[in-house]
Amino acid sequence: MKKLIAVALLACGWGAAEAKVTLPEILSDNMVLQQQTDVRLWGWAAPNGSITVKPSWSDKVYRAQADGEGRWILSVATPAADYTARSIEISDGEPVVLKNILIGEVWFCSGQSNMEMPLAGFDNCPIEGANEVIASSSQWKGIRVATVEKNGQLKPVDRCKGVWKVSSPENAPRFSATAFFFARMMNRVLDVPVGIINCSWGGSKVEGWLPAEIVSQYPDVDLKRDIRKEEPHDWWHYLSPTLMYNGMLKPLQNYTIKGFLWYQGESNVGSHKTYGERLKTMVDLWRKEWGIGELPFYFVELAPYGSFEGTGSALLREAQYKAQSLIPNSAMISTNDLVEPYEAWNIHPKDKKHVGERLAYQALVKTYHVGGIEADSPACKSMTVEGNAAMLDFVHADNGFNRLKGMEGFEMAGEDRVFYPAQAEVAGKNRIKVTCDKVAKPVAVRYAFRDYFPGNVANLRGLPLIPFRTDDWE
Repeated sequence: MKKLIAVALLACGWGAAEAKVTLPEILSDNMVLQQQTDVRLWGWAAPNGSITVKPSWSDKVYRAQADGEGRWILSVATPAADYTARSIEISDGEPVVLKNILIGEVWFCSGQSNMEMPLAGFDNCPIEGANEVIASSSQWKGIRVATVEKNGQLKPVDRCKGVWKVSSPENAPRFSATAFFFARMMNRVLDVPVGIINCSWGGSKVEGWLPAEIVSQYPDVDLKRDIRKEEPHDWWHYLSPTLMYNGMLKPLQNYTIKGFLWYQGESNVGSHKTYGERLKTMVDLWRKEWGIGELPFYFVELAPYGSFEGTGSALLREAQYKAQSLIPNSAMISTNDLVEPYEAWNIHPKDKKHVGERLAYQALVKTYHVGGIEADSPACKSMTVEGNAAMLDFVHADNGFNRLKGMEGFEMAGEDRVFYPAQAEVAGKNRIKVTCDKVAKPVAVRYAFRDYFPGNVANLRGLPLIPFRTDDWE
């Protein structure tokens, strides 16, 4: 009889444990919820069980019923953003309470190591000004960051690790530097809380953030060959396709966000002919699976890196620039001016402040419609030849450039396709004149079109001229 009672009690205890609502880690204390919309909350409970949700900002009680496997999801209306600490009670009879919640703007940040790179930096790769930024981080009480742990999976899963952290000297060293500087500018201008979900994996390719059913159609991808462990270790190789999508992206797609930030491309150098279309495929898929419409997608151009002789990353930058025309509601920021000479072989430049701020300018202008700010860098529109001079016309330089002469980074070629250093000067509104004493009949002009070739031309707001070429020679 005692054994039967013990078994019955054990069974009751097990059932209670199974019945209690459990939540994904991304639904945690300190989170930021997107303002003035219906945000999704989800989790697991007893199969077919009833769940109630009570947000502190409303008298309304929301209800859901778990399916046969215990999964449930519902939407909760959020108010306008402010700095009031809120809470949510989620219960199936035994309540779980989430505390210190803010209502504001939420951005999903992804990519490879330059997005992952924390304020503390990587080994031998510092973040400029990091100590001061970290020391003063508690003043940014409206900024919260959730950093998603690397989680490679062969099949899509519904859970990953990563909880929300407040901005403080204890937490800030692990925050994505680019994302934090973005959030800081957004918080200063909009004066609302800003939440960042940092879901990045150093070295990952764009194919890593796509599902197997898509990448298996790519002729250069072999899933059996390319999904592999990193020898001699027992962890997934960062170049593997699909793993990041399955283990890190898929579990977060119920979280309601405002838009995407993307900082990636180094690992796709050499694949410039396919990069733009694959990036478009990725963005289209993410937008479809989030199901919140044509979410904005702002991304970062590769910084100068490598040798002056090479053009592999220059071709990838060109593919990035062209991707803007393929992806609606997207924009690229240039980083051509943000690398010091001694960083030529450092793939992790220290200046993440300007990267984050330039991403913020794009969002502020194009998503939040803040006037008076400029977001777009000058870009070459066309070239005509007048005698021995190439006349280049640009967009996004209506008030001119940051210098009349002394422009560095220009090269010119004639019919022999040999490029020589060229001289450039302002020649009118949105126009630059380029000449070269070794080229009598100009055919093509390039600007900063090398792996490492920072230029010095910008518009009056300090946004750098985007590297370009007027030819299509391989």
